[in-house]
Amino acid sequence: MDEYEVFKQHIVKRVALTPEEMTELLGGFRLKKVKKKQFIIQPDFKAMHRNYVVQGAFRSYVIGQDGGDHTIQFAIDDWWISDYNSYTYQRPATMFVVALEDSTLLQIDYETEQRLKAQYHKIETFFRIGAERTAAYHQRRIISALTQTAEERYDAFLEAYPSAAQRLPQYAVASYLGMTTQFLSQIRKKRLGKKLN
Repeated sequence: MDEYEVFKQHIVKRVALTPEEMTELLGGFRLKKVKKKQFIIQPDFKAMHRNYVVQGAFRSYVIGQDGGDHTIQFAIDDWWISDYNSYTYQRPATMFVVALEDSTLLQIDYETEQRLKAQYHKIETFFRIGAERTAAYHQRRIISALTQTAEERYDAFLEAYPSAAQRLPQYAVASYLGMTTQFLSQIRKKRLGKKLN
């Protein structure tokens, strides 16, 4: 199945477009191949695209004053990623977004997205649904960080994203969950010990 067909299936799960609307929306995206460890967004440069991950894995993160990195989001197959503050407001990015695997993206630029949303109500609805889901995801993440123990956050992550947990490097998962790699390793060892007993 080609990349645009994969994306088409993603679209039809969220909104019913006419053939003309579908053609216009798909035509607004450009295919991009990204190598593992390649950055698609870096701080101080404007995030030029909203990125749909056809296949692959990405991580967005910031560097703290202590020099440690803090993972904000992951994106694997059929997920979206960008520095949304930079992209939405067309200002310099504050995050890094890097490929964790060789990956394939479909990208839309800001001007094209705005034009399509202004022309087609249902395309605007498609992007609004995505924005609402992203906002809800980030709210759940903040609440989890404020109210759950490290072990509870890890369990919730495994339950919500079982396939992602298998593909993502342990250091990145630890950073996402707000713990050291060593602490995550201890939690995993404890789990393994319980399974073996």
